[in-house]
Amino acid sequence: MEPLIPPPRPRLHSIDALRGLVICLMALDHARDFFHASAYAYDPLDAAQTTPAIYLTRWITHLCAPAFLLLAGVSAWLQHHRGKSLGQLSRFLLMRGLWLITLEVTVISFGWAFSVPYLIYLQVIWAIGCSMIALTALIWLPRAAILAISLVIIAGHNLLDGLRLAGPAHLGQLWALLHSGGRWPNTDAALLLVTYPLLVWAAVMALGYAIAPIFLSPRRNRIFTAAGVLLLIFFFGLRALNIYGDPHPWTSGATPAQTVMHFFNVQKYPPSLLFLSVTLGILFLLAPLFDHWRGRFTDILRVFGSVPLFAYVVHIYLLHAANIVLLILTHKPMAGAFDQIRNAFFLPEKLAGSGFSLPVVYLVWLAALVLLYPLCRWWAMVKSRKHSWWISYL
Repeated sequence: MEPLIPPPRPRLHSIDALRGLVICLMALDHARDFFHASAYAYDPLDAAQTTPAIYLTRWITHLCAPAFLLLAGVSAWLQHHRGKSLGQLSRFLLMRGLWLITLEVTVISFGWAFSVPYLIYLQVIWAIGCSMIALTALIWLPRAAILAISLVIIAGHNLLDGLRLAGPAHLGQLWALLHSGGRWPNTDAALLLVTYPLLVWAAVMALGYAIAPIFLSPRRNRIFTAAGVLLLIFFFGLRALNIYGDPHPWTSGATPAQTVMHFFNVQKYPPSLLFLSVTLGILFLLAPLFDHWRGRFTDILRVFGSVPLFAYVVHIYLLHAANIVLLILTHKPMAGAFDQIRNAFFLPEKLAGSGFSLPVVYLVWLAALVLLYPLCRWWAMVKSRKHSWWISYL
């Protein structure tokens, strides 16, 4: 049974604000990728090598991908609620999904590289696109069935972690796309890198679709607060037991701080049950806040959140161009500035000596947001004035 919900509204500003917050966090993560001296010298979440500041800078950005996938599912249901038939919604999701995959393979992958040929980097936009295509079939099921399917996949997919498909090479490549991730071919000259395999991310989007009516319920704040608390209790309990939910058990470190960092270092690629429990738990606790917060800060976040794809594409080009300019101005090595993802994952020695300190990363991040904001505001105004069919795909 559908919860009691009010008539349709043009937009949910709380969703835009929450999405805007994670866009800002995403920009911080990518600023760290492009600018930090040790971004690829070691895992920023490796308690034995990192610092608390670097660890936290990386860890808080874990919220981004779950938020994007969950809210994309919510937005899909809201389109149906506002009048699109299931057939219309299915066609829209299929076309937009194909469009996002095309963008990931072309415009976005090139933005990370600034060189030709470039490594095709399948990450969050690819995951959203593929998940939308999967959702074209799922939306015909009852929401209770969609909820059950999504929860079973999220809770059970870690049982597949040790599975390797024997047989023809294409089976392994298919498995990489669905669950394990990886590169193809498996050499430093790889043409394709998958860091966001489809199976579990599609389940997160389906979960967003299934729970979307809660966003319109008068009881939404109590529901989200309770869900967030329960998810965090579940995370702490299961993580403490060290028996399931993440392929990397935590261990005691040399210091209390290292032990805490070990405990919270849960796998993102692909996202483990514990990763999704803690990140979705935090997101559910954040959601009610944007129902109450008003002011300039939330207005700015809503601008970013109302044009997420535009903000995503532009910020990659902006940060990469700024990285090259700053390397030139500071006379640092340029060898790793092009085909950046290949260098980062396979040839990190090319990036030696080309990074900056963490305070510089934060300054660049803030400067990028300042430059990005008027562009996003302009595009948001264009979208509000024009109602052509193609605008909805951007």
